[in-house]
Amino acid sequence: MCQSLTWRKQHQVDYILETWSPPQVLQDYYAGGWHHHDKDGRPLYVLRLGQMDTKGLVRALGEEALLRYVLSINEEGLRRCEENTKVFGRPISSWTCLVDLEGLNMRHLWRPGVKALLRIIEVVEANYPETLGRLLILRAPRVFPVLWTLVSPFIDDNTRRKFLIYAGNDYQGPGGLLDYIDKEIIPDFLSGECMCEVPEGGLVPKSLYRTAEELENEDLRLWTETIYQSASVFKGAPHEILIQIVDASSVITWDFDVCKGDIVFNIYHSKRSPQPPKKDSLGAHSITSPGGNNVQLIDRVWQLGRDYSMVESPLICKEGESVQGSHVTRWPGFYILQWRFHSMPACAATNLPRVDDVLASLQVSSHKCKVMYYTEVIGSEDFRGSMTSLESSHSGFSQLSAATTSSSQSQSSSMISR
Repeated sequence: MCQSLTWRKQHQVDYILETWSPPQVLQDYYAGGWHHHDKDGRPLYVLRLGQMDTKGLVRALGEEALLRYVLSINEEGLRRCEENTKVFGRPISSWTCLVDLEGLNMRHLWRPGVKALLRIIEVVEANYPETLGRLLILRAPRVFPVLWTLVSPFIDDNTRRKFLIYAGNDYQGPGGLLDYIDKEIIPDFLSGECMCEVPEGGLVPKSLYRTAEELENEDLRLWTETIYQSASVFKGAPHEILIQIVDASSVITWDFDVCKGDIVFNIYHSKRSPQPPKKDSLGAHSITSPGGNNVQLIDRVWQLGRDYSMVESPLICKEGESVQGSHVTRWPGFYILQWRFHSMPACAATNLPRVDDVLASLQVSSHKCKVMYYTEVIGSEDFRGSMTSLESSHSGFSQLSAATTSSSQSQSSSMISR
């Protein structure tokens, strides 16, 4: 209690609603807002997380502005609880949150965004205890279990028991939304009759992103440079990293930016480990350059289909794109993530290259590309544990859970953002 009171004083939280106005970017692109109340009289907050560009908001505003905005939402929630206590004539000290995940994809796994989310959870749980009465998570897609596995360990067990999670249109059936919210106020985007004035979100224009100079002294840049690795990709010399998987159904996640040139991203599996990189050999080798490392693991004598296999279709990524993805492994063994130089195809009707191809090749000096990447492995035990907690949240989620953890085939998903 003393720590929380000191925190409120240090950050002037008691005056945040009167003294702080959210930036216009938040007003336009933060897809959340208050919407009437639930059947118990609790204020209802609607968050269309799947429609929100968390990466764009962090890049445009930074973690601190997002945290301050969430604090203002919590303060407004306390104020609305006081008002509803008077209206309904009984104590109301918590609110209900409805989170719509329609549109949630791998872009939401951008690591600085996940880090910002974890910090927000930490601050809110420490300073607003028992203010969340119920959390309704609707239209959870197949990528949600990966995000849940990353976030759930930081959520208090008592808070987690207040979560009700629905996949697809399960929220429309028995035990669904109508058990908690009157039909008259179900938002229109959930097939309800009530117009909801919550902003629709959308991608934050890159013109609103802060410049490198503005990021120079900020935690986001320092943290990003700490966890992300830099690699150079040359024509004929891809960059490869090795991930050893002991238990099937572990999840490999990746997050990378294509800083220069166009690349092809591949994932391979082998039952045996490649030899350690060696310089000046006919097999695997590595190169160190000012732009980042270049490591090749697949021996030149290896044959695709005999010594190793491709487990996902190649993904072409253009310069300036950001890619987030995950792969639920089917077998134990060695997985190789590869970034390869993408050669522009010549025009089919003639041997002469197209003008666009020539211009593109001129932009890639010396046939060199650069990527910044981060990878993480979620152990099968942790992944199955999070799925078990999801299943206990609502029986309607079991169908999605079974599809996600199925070992009969590997599951992969990638999201490219421009």
